[in-house]
Amino acid sequence: MTGELLAQDQMPLAVVTGAARRIGRSIALHLASRGYAIGLHYHKSRAEAEITASEVSQTGVPVYLLPADLTRPGEINAMFTEVDKIPSPLELLVNSAALMQPSDLSTLDVESWDELFNLNTRALWLCSREAAARMKPGGLILNISDVGAKKNWTRYGGYVVSKAAVEALTRVMARQLAPEVRVCAIAPGLLIRAEGQSIQEWERLIEKVPLKSPADVGEFFEVMDFLIGNRYITGEVIGFSGGSQLL
Repeated sequence: MTGELLAQDQMPLAVVTGAARRIGRSIALHLASRGYAIGLHYHKSRAEAEITASEVSQTGVPVYLLPADLTRPGEINAMFTEVDKIPSPLELLVNSAALMQPSDLSTLDVESWDELFNLNTRALWLCSREAAARMKPGGLILNISDVGAKKNWTRYGGYVVSKAAVEALTRVMARQLAPEVRVCAIAPGLLIRAEGQSIQEWERLIEKVPLKSPADVGEFFEVMDFLIGNRYITGEVIGFSGGSQLL
């Protein structure tokens, strides 16, 4: 645990999976700026998680490191046992952890398929179920999908199928958990350049976007804040892709 405990104020808790780096890190920092205590999940990126936790602490909110391999259901259960020890009430879960890698369905092996689905889909379902059981009425589960969920990217077949399943889970769980807990998703397009992706490839993809630009992270947070604040929205997947869904 890092940061000053503010149990007397009952600061709301947001748990963010995959929060050590990339968009998960940015989400954790943004929610901290909104006054949430942060449950910062990570798997292998401990050093980066500690740096992110230090940055969160500088905003003045408590932050709790939550290590877990989300592909192992037992570790998900153990992580939420640690969440039970946090004095702040759980109000928000952001399912950000995901794996994106080439996955041609004609050649993809079963182990790689399972690796994708165990993290991108099964872990999201299990984390959501555990979180919902702990939330009071008014809680929100926010899933990070992808514009690819509605695409036919043959090079990333397993990935897009796993994200399509995320959107189906969003709708089914929203209906099942209503009216106590809302479930929504955001499906971004070009938000952060992939690791190992060349600038030339990134620019080529940007040129294909109808609005001719990558997503702005600040505007992504505006969509997130809208879903947090509007308590009459559930089961919706909000596209945020600069018109890429039109292609």
